[in-house]
Amino acid sequence: MTEPVIVADVVRSGFVEGHHRGSVVVTAPDGAVEWSVGVVDQPMFPRSSNKPMQALGMLRSGLDLDGELLALAGASHSGEPFHLDGVRRILAGVGLDESALRTPPAYPIDEQARDEWVRTGHAVDPITMNCSGKHAAMIATCVVNGWPIHDDAHAKSPDGVWGRDDYRSPEHSVQQAIRTAIEDSAGEKVSYVAVDGCGAPLLAISLAGLARSFGLFAAAAEGTLEARVANAFRAHPEYASGSRRDEAALMKAVPGLMCKAGAESVYAVGLPDGRGIAVKVEDGTPRARAVVMAATLQHLGLTNDEVESQTRHPLYGGGIQVGSVHPNPSLFK
Repeated sequence: MTEPVIVADVVRSGFVEGHHRGSVVVTAPDGAVEWSVGVVDQPMFPRSSNKPMQALGMLRSGLDLDGELLALAGASHSGEPFHLDGVRRILAGVGLDESALRTPPAYPIDEQARDEWVRTGHAVDPITMNCSGKHAAMIATCVVNGWPIHDDAHAKSPDGVWGRDDYRSPEHSVQQAIRTAIEDSAGEKVSYVAVDGCGAPLLAISLAGLARSFGLFAAAAEGTLEARVANAFRAHPEYASGSRRDEAALMKAVPGLMCKAGAESVYAVGLPDGRGIAVKVEDGTPRARAVVMAATLQHLGLTNDEVESQTRHPLYGGGIQVGSVHPNPSLFK
C-alpha cells in the first residue's frame, strides 16, 4: 500500500532531529490528479478545511450572508473582537443572540486574543470557540427555513449522536444540505460520518476530493454560490482565519488564492486557474502544515517573499533561532 512520505525535516543546530510524514495532492482544473505523494485516494477527515463547502450548503438552503460574515461562516476564527462581533451580527440577523450557540466553551485560539480575553475577566465561552461563526450560520440557516434548532429533550447518546431535531445532528436538514454540497464539490460520496471537535458532523472524503473542491471554488464563475464563498475568503482573509494567521497572509500575498486549514494538520488551497492542493501531515502537528503547502506552491512555480517565508518554521533554543522545520529537499524540487 502507498504510505505517507517524509514531507518535512526537523533540523536543530544542523542536526536532523526528526521528520514529519504526510501526503500531498495537486488536482488539475478538470479534477484529475496532476501530482501527488503519499495517500491521496483513501478516506480522511478534512476537519475544518471542509468549511467552505459547508458554507455552500447553507447558501443553497437560503442563508443570506456575504462579505466578511460569509467568510466568518467558513472560518476557524482566532477569537479576536471583530470575530466575536461578527458572530453576534449573524445571530442578530435572525433575531437570536449567542445563547443559541451549541459550540463547546473554549478560549480564543489566538494567543494575544486569548490573553486579552482572560485579562478582562472572561473564562472559556461558546462564542470564543473557533467554530462559532459556522455554528451561528447553521443556526441562521435553520431559522430562515423554519427548521428546528435544538433538541434539548434528547440528550446526546453514548455514540455521540445528537437528537435528530438538533442542528448538529447528521440527520438534520441543514446537515443533509451540507453533505450534498460536500459530495458535489468533491465529486465523490462521503464515506464516513463522525463528530468534529465543535460537535457538528465530520464527513470523510479523500485528500484528492478535498483538493478538487478548492480548485472548483477558486475558479468558479462569477455569480455562482461557489464564487460567492471564494470571493468572501479572498476579500476578507482576516475573517476567514485571523489577523495574525499564516492563512490570511497567504491569501493576501497570492492573487486569487483561497485557502483553509483544519485540525490534524490538514490544509487546502484553491488557485484561480482551477487547480487544487490538499495536504495532510500524518502526525497532526500544525507546525509542518504551512511549510509543506508553501513548498508545494513553489513546486508549481508560485512563489514570492511570503511564500518563501512560510517554507520555514523556526525552532528556538535559549531564546534564539537555532533551526527550522523545512520541506524535504528530495521531494520538493
